[in-house]
This record gives sequence, structure tokens and C-alpha cells, in this order.
Amino acid sequence: MSMQQQPQRTCIGCRTVVDQNQLMRWVVREKDGKAVPVPDPARRLAGRGAWLHPNPECAQRAAQRGAFARSYRTAVDASSLLAERGPRKGPNLGNRPLETSNPESGTEI
Repeated sequence: MSMQQQPQRTCIGCRTVVDQNQLMRWVVREKDGKAVPVPDPARRLAGRGAWLHPNPECAQRAAQRGAFARSYRTAVDASSLLAERGPRKGPNLGNRPLETSNPESGTEI
């Protein structure tokens, strides 16, 4: 039995390259006149995506380093991610299990 190779993506928080099914996709959306990053768990929202491990440490590091703005190639207000949980914690990504199928491959059918 052969294993299907998964597309590789880089986490914008820790800069680790892993299979895309281990990362959460984030897109930028307009909120109160500001561009803010929002999670895209279904990986279906339009626009440029940024990939991030589903843990608060990577989200915190990405927000502090300005990685969202670099990924989206525009000014992004990631301060809500920093303020949401205080100075040491990132956004609450929930206890969602990681997807094991690649939605773009048709294997979910």
C-alpha cells in the first residue's frame, strides 16, 4: 500500500515545514474597518491563506513577529490575537481534531 504524499506548508509562527493537514489555514477579513486574520477550518474561504499550527504558541509568535502582514502582503491588525488571551496566550482555536484528508484532492468523498 502506498502512502499519498501531502502538500507541504510552512507554519508562519514557528517556521516549521510540515504536511498541510497538520496546520490550520487563516485568511484575512475586514472587521470594523480593519483587516484581521480569521481561521478557515474548512479551507474554503477565498483569498490568500496563511498556515499555522493549531496551538496558541504559534499564533502568539506569528502575531508578535508580524508574520500575518508578511503572509497577506498587506497591513493586518493582529492585535486582537494578542489581546484575546493576554500577553502569554494566543487565540482559542478550540479542541478541533486535525483533518486527515486533503479537501482539494477529492479524498473526502
